[in-house]
Amino acid sequence: MGAAALLVALVVAVLLRKEAPPECARLLPESDAIVYFNLKPLRLVTHIDRTAVPHSPEFQRFIDATGFVFERDLDQAAFALQRMPDPSGPNGPVAFSEVFEGRIDGKRLTAYLNSVATSTESYAGHEIFCIPVDGRTLRVTMLGYEMVAASNTPTPEQIHSILDRYRSAASPFAGSSLLAARYSDVPLFSAAWGIGKIGLPFADNGKLQMLGLTLPIPADTTFVASVSYVHSLHLRVEEIADSDGTAADSVAALNGLLNLVKSIQQGQPASAPQDVAMQQMIDSLKVEQEKNRAVVTGTVPLDLLKKVAGSPDAATAP
Repeated sequence: MGAAALLVALVVAVLLRKEAPPECARLLPESDAIVYFNLKPLRLVTHIDRTAVPHSPEFQRFIDATGFVFERDLDQAAFALQRMPDPSGPNGPVAFSEVFEGRIDGKRLTAYLNSVATSTESYAGHEIFCIPVDGRTLRVTMLGYEMVAASNTPTPEQIHSILDRYRSAASPFAGSSLLAARYSDVPLFSAAWGIGKIGLPFADNGKLQMLGLTLPIPADTTFVASVSYVHSLHLRVEEIADSDGTAADSVAALNGLLNLVKSIQQGQPASAPQDVAMQQMIDSLKVEQEKNRAVVTGTVPLDLLKKVAGSPDAATAP
């Protein structure tokens, strides 16, 4: 009887952890938005780890010192976005806290961090390296054998929160209030997703700016966005409106904008493979209403994903 009960408990624990948010995301502090990537499926479909990707000189120095190559060694990454009270202040409109998981040489990374840090702090038995970056302080610490955390928030509160959560991460449903409220909206098998006010980095004068276009959506709108791979890459973005009527207005405005983009795109010849892929993605986009949500769906061609994943910007983003 005891062995059977133990077996049932283990099965339940495994099932619960399977349905739980990824550990990288659970460790993040309270925030306005969370964005998560699982790069293992990306490598499977793009083979980016076998492709020579150009890097900036600064990122190449990091690679030479640590041996860590983004497209080969990073498995998962989660970002917490925290809105700053003064968007034009020294900390910009948004601060970021991150947790990375992958194949990391702890000794080489620690030596590199020591070489670039101007000071160190100690908290919960971990050393925090303080690195000046673009007028802000980036705090970095090793969480475990294959996990690193960083934060450029004005105070150390967020990096301390990550360390506190790491010490009590046994619960598969631990995490921030945003994760508890919105992770259930993320579709199963999503390799990448974002929840909350994920448009904040693209905000300008209270509106969202993307690809040079002003979207008819307030910058502080709550979204649930995801990319999943089942035979092909599926994109889904949900705007969570305050009412069905507001959602209907968003659908009408987004459809008008989408029709404009499609007419412009069709008038331009597609010469390169990535241009054809972009055209295919735009053609696949649909905007529909589901109660109080405006939902955008589409298919991302692999050629476009490979282009984005292999670009120098993608390689240096972390």
